Amino acid sequence: MSDSTHLEASAPPNIENITFSDIVAALNAGARDFARAPAFGLFFAGFYVVMGIVIYLQLDVLDQSYWIIPVGLGFPLLAPFLAVGLYEVSRRLESGQALDWAQILGVVFNQKDRQFPSIAMVIIMIFMFWVFVAHLVFAIFMGLEPLTNITTNWQDALLNRNGITMLVVGTGVGAVLSFCLFSLTVTSLPLLLDREIDFISAMIYSFQSVLQNLVPMLLWGVIVSVGMVLAMLPFFLGLFVVLPIFGHATWHLYRRVMSFEAD
Repeated sequence: MSDSTHLEASAPPNIENITFSDIVAALNAGARDFARAPAFGLFFAGFYVVMGIVIYLQLDVLDQSYWIIPVGLGFPLLAPFLAVGLYEVSRRLESGQALDWAQILGVVFNQKDRQFPSIAMVIIMIFMFWVFVAHLVFAIFMGLEPLTNITTNWQDALLNRNGITMLVVGTGVGAVLSFCLFSLTVTSLPLLLDREIDFISAMIYSFQSVLQNLVPMLLWGVIVSVGMVLAMLPFFLGLFVVLPIFGHATWHLYRRVMSFEAD
């Protein structure tokens, strides 16, 4: 495989059955890739950390703190798209290609001419819909007053009938949207980087891979979600470690889930 070309997907991928051991193996491989090329992991994670801090400060300065909860919970949904550079690093490590900054950044930049803008739009639209629905759920149950005392007086704000109902409804809606986005992107983004394929087919194959491996894939989703949330707690700084490992691991999980006859 050359630096500027990707393999043609002349036939549909074979979706393999995976187990918990494959999840562990993918995480270990992700950690090894990060250790072998830490500069790339820190570089791509840096964009995510800076964006998170900027959004948080903007909401806080504008006294719109009621947006912080839905944005904070929905922001990790954008991680797969932002990890495309990490997929490329893992792909090169796997195939023995050089880790050249210009070439890797060039590959990431060149995705604008392939299927990534289309699937990125799907991701962003789902994310924005989640923020809108979360804001709507908050307004229905809590009114239009901003939740300014969530960190100092959260008992009075949430431990009442409206607050508990809001948390239950919001969690349910968020879980459904998260599952849909996770299923559509967990293997489709690495697939789009690896093969010449349209984004709709890639999302269909990704969804099929989740349904065929529902338990281990849900476990993977839980691991990523919990890890991302915990990494955001120290002002997003934990993402400098967690995001690169998850990004590299996603590539290796894709390679275990999908295979091609020509390989």
